[in-house]
Amino acid sequence: MVQVDGYSFEIGLESQPLRPAEMIVEVDGQDFRVQAPNGSGRDSASEWFIIEGRPIEISVDERFGWIETRWGTFPLKIMDRTKIAPLPSVRDGRVKAPIPGQVAQVMVKVGDLVQAGQPLLILEAMKMENEIRAPKPGSIALVNVEPGQRVALSELLLEID
Repeated sequence: MVQVDGYSFEIGLESQPLRPAEMIVEVDGQDFRVQAPNGSGRDSASEWFIIEGRPIEISVDERFGWIETRWGTFPLKIMDRTKIAPLPSVRDGRVKAPIPGQVAQVMVKVGDLVQAGQPLLILEAMKMENEIRAPKPGSIALVNVEPGQRVALSELLLEID
């Protein structure tokens, strides 16, 4: 997660193997094609990028305290979600989101009996489908999500009794 001027954004990066100077940057679920024309965008504190076909100069403080664009200079804070949120716990039957994403499919309903390892739902993040499986056998006591719903890291997805 990145905070710019007090606003929080979920950020994901996907490099393009055939074009090392190009990547897909996902910001709150929306993809942007970003190119560093001379290929040095990852190593330089100030660089011109081409974002969705528009050239934009971006400067970042070497300690990541601020970011500067043609629209101004803004406080910047980069947070590792795994360090600020507790890791999902499944020992008690609560199944929590291991990553932020969007629920693509729910495969169970309240009352269903499940076995350990059985697929429960599909969580999509960064265009990857992640199968969430039952941590233990039991009965589905609660389904807290539905297809199309966005979930945060460690958000309760469902419960198994």
